[in-house]
Amino acid sequence: MVVSITKENINNYSDEFINKSFFINELNNNPFAKVLFLFENNSIIGYLYYSDIYDRVEINQIEIKKKYRKQGKGNYLLNKLLKAEKKDVTLEVKETNYPAIKLYEKNGFLKKAIRKNYYGEINGILYEKKYIPQKTSNELGD
Repeated sequence: MVVSITKENINNYSDEFINKSFFINELNNNPFAKVLFLFENNSIIGYLYYSDIYDRVEINQIEIKKKYRKQGKGNYLLNKLLKAEKKDVTLEVKETNYPAIKLYEKNGFLKKAIRKNYYGEINGILYEKKYIPQKTSNELGD
């Protein structure tokens, strides 16, 4: 189950996996901040923290608990975001984060730029996925 977290409902959720004070601060002070929590058996097993910035979405962080990785949970969470936010999506990832790069490329993200030493000594890769509206059957002439 995926729940959209707001400053009104964040206090309903607690888990050692998340830095609750960070999310409370972001939701209270950043008008663009949004968070999706992924639950399994009433426990938070992952989250996707992003910024909804006018004409686009910027993914800030996706994290899945270690024991739930390599089970499609990150893909599920990412696709929930892509279906909910009908906008272009950008993100930056360490060039050494191969599982994340595989996830993004599998979902149609394209490499746009390399940011030299963006993460200290490690380069960052800027990825983008353009939103393409799906045509309805009426628009296709059916």
